[in-house]
Amino acid sequence: MQRLARHWKLAATKIGFVPTMGYLHAGHLSLIHQARQLIGPHGQVVVSIYVNPTQFAPTEDLAKYPRDLTRDRALCRQAGVDALFMPPDAQMYPNREAGGYSTYVVEEALSRGMEGASRPTHFRGVATIVAKLFNLVLPDVAVFGAKDFQQAAVVERMTRDLNFPVKIFVAPTIREPDGLALSSRNKYLSAEERPQATVLWRSIQLARARVAKVKKPIASKKLRTEITRLIATCPAARLDYLEFFDPVTLRPLALVHRGIRVALAVFVGKTRLIDNAML
Repeated sequence: MQRLARHWKLAATKIGFVPTMGYLHAGHLSLIHQARQLIGPHGQVVVSIYVNPTQFAPTEDLAKYPRDLTRDRALCRQAGVDALFMPPDAQMYPNREAGGYSTYVVEEALSRGMEGASRPTHFRGVATIVAKLFNLVLPDVAVFGAKDFQQAAVVERMTRDLNFPVKIFVAPTIREPDGLALSSRNKYLSAEERPQATVLWRSIQLARARVAKVKKPIASKKLRTEITRLIATCPAARLDYLEFFDPVTLRPLALVHRGIRVALAVFVGKTRLIDNAML
C-alpha cells in the first residue's frame, strides 16, 4: 500500500482516503463520493477495511462486529474506489499479544468525555490506527462522518498536533427515513428494538425544539431530565450518556443554546448506538 501511494505521489496524483471497519452502507458510500469530489476524477480514492482490535474493550463486540467483505468489495467497485486496503492484524500490530507491539497515539483533551469516558481505551486505539493508516496510504485528504463527531474531532486534533500533511473533511450524517443514523451496528437490532432506536433522533429533535422555542439559554440539567424521560418511555432503551457541549473544545456546557452540539449514547437492547447534532 505504501509503495503504491508513493508511486502516486511521484506522479503528482491526489489521494483521497476513507477509513472504515467494513460492513459498508449508504453512509460509507457518501464518504467515498465526497472523497472523489474533493480530489477530482483523476485522483485515487482509497478505502480501508480494518476492524481495529485496539479500539475495542475486552467486553465489547470485536468478535461479533458485522463483516461481509464480498459485499463490501462489490460496493466499492460500484462506487468507483481505486484501491481497497484490507491489512491483517499481524501486519498492523505485529506480535501485539506477545508484547511485541508497544507504541500508541494518545490525544489528551478532546478524548476525555463522552465516548472517552464510556470507553476509556477507545480513542487511543482510534488515534493509533488512523495515524498508522495515514502513514501507509499517504492521503492528501481523508473523509470522516459527522455521526462520530468526537472521533472526527480527535482525528483533526491529532492531524494538526502531529503535523500530518492531510486535510480532514467531516461529511454529514446519513439517516434512515425515520431519522435513525446509519450504522453497521443497526444490524444487531431486533424487529422489536428497531422502532425504539429512533429515540436517539427524537431526543435530538426534542432538544432542537426546546432551543428554538426560547430566546434565553436553557439549563442543561433541565433539558437532560426531559430527554431522559423520553428515553425511559422505550422499554428496550437505556441511556449511557447525554451531553451538551462546545463543538470546538468538546467541553460540557451548563447552558444550552443555539450553535452548540448535543451527543448521546443509548443501549437499545444489547446494541449501543450513538448520535449527535448541532442545536
